[in-house]
Amino acid sequence: MSTVQCVLAGSAQMMLFALSLPKESIVVVEGAVALLDNPLRYTTVREVEIQVRKLYCISRAAPKLPISVEDAGRSAEEFAKAEAKGVPLPCVGQDTRLDYRVIDLRTAAGQAVFRVQHQVENKFREYLSSKDFISIHTPKLISGSSEGGAAVFKLEYKNGKCACLAQSPQLHKQMAICGGFCRVFEVGSVFRAEDSNTHRHLCEFVGLDAEMEIMRHYFEVCDIVDGLFVELLRHLNENCKTELEAINRQYPFEPVKYLESTLRLSYEEGIQMLKEAGTEIEPMADLNTEAEKKLGQLVREKYDTDFFILYRYPLAARPFYTMPCYDNPAYSNSFDVFLRGEEIISGAQRIHEPELLAKRAVEHGIDKSSIKWYIESFRYGTPPHGGFGAGLERVVMLFCGLNNIRKASCFPRDPQRLSP
Repeated sequence: MSTVQCVLAGSAQMMLFALSLPKESIVVVEGAVALLDNPLRYTTVREVEIQVRKLYCISRAAPKLPISVEDAGRSAEEFAKAEAKGVPLPCVGQDTRLDYRVIDLRTAAGQAVFRVQHQVENKFREYLSSKDFISIHTPKLISGSSEGGAAVFKLEYKNGKCACLAQSPQLHKQMAICGGFCRVFEVGSVFRAEDSNTHRHLCEFVGLDAEMEIMRHYFEVCDIVDGLFVELLRHLNENCKTELEAINRQYPFEPVKYLESTLRLSYEEGIQMLKEAGTEIEPMADLNTEAEKKLGQLVREKYDTDFFILYRYPLAARPFYTMPCYDNPAYSNSFDVFLRGEEIISGAQRIHEPELLAKRAVEHGIDKSSIKWYIESFRYGTPPHGGFGAGLERVVMLFCGLNNIRKASCFPRDPQRLSP
């Protein structure tokens, strides 16, 4: 989004007409472009202005808006300065912003966040396509849970049947590998029914998912993640400078630190770092939010990076379709990827042996009959394979240093919000 200063140079009648227009009205102007002696500071186009000769109103906004773009676009620093002067400014809360999202999106930072998001999605597609992945689209209506557990949306289907909204494209992207595609990816909606009112969870988000054959070791998947995200981080820093400046003005953040070859730590190495720092961890369990942040801090201090891979998680902490380690079945051929101390990617080698897959599903409380079609697909010959999934909004939130994922979702859906 670009902004330019317009100076009315027409008749007094045109000036009166302009003054009668409410803020945020849509106008078309005609005029002459004039060079400025001193560059402006409050517009994106700073060296010139438009001396307006004609002004047309295309759409008149309501006389009184529920929130103003100016108030929605203020930084914490502006509020602090005004408070110090004893002239507090109107503060627009997050719920109010989301209630009137179409106005909130007009801020410079709001526009910039979604231009960055566009680049993330495009780069994801571009990089994987260059590595011989093909794009697929999997169903979002399925007959049972795709992850296990109770965090699934259920709805009435035809003929009295119950359907679920897919918690991930996991089962069907694996079936695509069964179908002879060596490498696939998908960008699509993912639904989670968790009652999580946190800064990083949504009930609907955009998944960035990939699946691929494995020739020798599941680190082949890590290699793809490494190359993809190093290229992505470099691309955003080089091609989104204007957008990042706009975001930084309202929501100040430090640039992401990353290594050209992404750091990989085993789960046990990560746990040891946390223990040495005095953080208590439940044995053989997933990391909680506090532990993730602490580990991110420790890694940054020791290795000077905000981006790293943690691999070989305990099997008990992973989904039912995760392949156990051959040397120690208490662990799994899996990994998570962290950015700024928060998980952004989860991945693993998948079980491609139908008997073991069925056994693991039962252990996770999943009715085998509800995913029979999935398990049966592995009886027709399936290569070893693995993959990963990331949330588009979470990637953008963490890269841009935002404090809430709702800022990176155009129209967020969480346990409390189903509109607009």
